[in-house]
Amino acid sequence: SSGDQRRVGGLPLNVAGRTGVTGRGLLGRWGPNHAADPVVTRWKQDDKGQKVLHPTSKKPILQFVAIKRNDTGEWAVPGGMVEVGDSVSRTLKKEFGEEALNTMTMDKKQQKEVSKQVIELFKKGNVLYKGYVDDPRNTDNAWMETVAVNYHDHKGAFHKFKLQAGDDAGQVAWVDVDSMLNLYASHSYFVMGAAKVNDAHW
Repeated sequence: SSGDQRRVGGLPLNVAGRTGVTGRGLLGRWGPNHAADPVVTRWKQDDKGQKVLHPTSKKPILQFVAIKRNDTGEWAVPGGMVEVGDSVSRTLKKEFGEEALNTMTMDKKQQKEVSKQVIELFKKGNVLYKGYVDDPRNTDNAWMETVAVNYHDHKGAFHKFKLQAGDDAGQVAWVDVDSMLNLYASHSYFVMGAAKVNDAHW
């Protein structure tokens, strides 16, 4: 969190400076609004299960789970807001399940099975970024801060998951990681971090 916030007239001031928009805008809280963004990755593979190398960089191509946002039409990481009383860890799993696997429409048995698989995949993650993010919803008095974590599927367990868009997403897909990607808000920066951590093509 941005810790020491300046206040004017009792309202917190955006730590990054003025945006030109006052008030809370579309955000739920004054001051920092906390989010969690899971960057779930796997290696792109050919028909024989071998890693696909990029023709120019000669590095393996990483893929990540992306959702197409209903509000902006942009591709994004399937993250969400950390609710009061929730942990970042729980939010990362919950949002991924809801937005990329559509767990809200599953019966209890299916939810339990998918939850077990997600918990296993999400055991080891690399924090890619933690702090203030440039977001179109930021105002002078309310702004986004996030924790972006990369969960890489080393064992190929994610090939059995059926991606299905939840209600916040228009589409969900495995997308090749590349520097030409144009993603929502600061998400390109998170995906670039995942490529660097995994020594993949960017």
